[in-house]
Amino acid sequence: MRRDVNQKVLLTGRPGCGKTTLVKRVVKNLSQRAAGFYTEEIRDRGVRVGFRLVTLDGDEGVLAHVDFETPEHLGKYRLDLFALENVGVKAVRDAVRGRKLVVIDEIGPMEIRSARFRDAVNEVLESEVPLLATIFARSLPFTDGIKSRPDVTMIEVRRDNRETLVSELSEKFRTLNE
Repeated sequence: MRRDVNQKVLLTGRPGCGKTTLVKRVVKNLSQRAAGFYTEEIRDRGVRVGFRLVTLDGDEGVLAHVDFETPEHLGKYRLDLFALENVGVKAVRDAVRGRKLVVIDEIGPMEIRSARFRDAVNEVLESEVPLLATIFARSLPFTDGIKSRPDVTMIEVRRDNRETLVSELSEKFRTLNE
């Protein structure tokens, strides 16, 4: 039986529109198992100083921080691609092997600096497993290639649709394996 060709859902939208919160709520609603990671801001006295990766099974790593001393950087943040690969990429590949819903938050300019991350994203896209990911809204060659695929559904998250999307996406992924 052929699966739904739109089992790969990419969420996009302005920073702060609620993409990560939406992903967390959908995953919480699902009875089927999901795996992968989401990102959280690291704040110090109310100022964002970095980003942490948190896998759905509780592993963590710091992807970016203003105090890192690494050669890779984006804006004011220095990047730890090793943490991304050992925490985030590992969680994504484990999800594919376990045939779980793959969660990736986010496919963005920091993450795509890693060739291993890009390979893992392509592995998910070429697999039969469902995907729920957030993706950078602005144009980048790697992300533009993903957005233009015929087998993905792009959804813009806005304040006026995010509540509806929680139930719609929860239902969509709940029924995929039925």
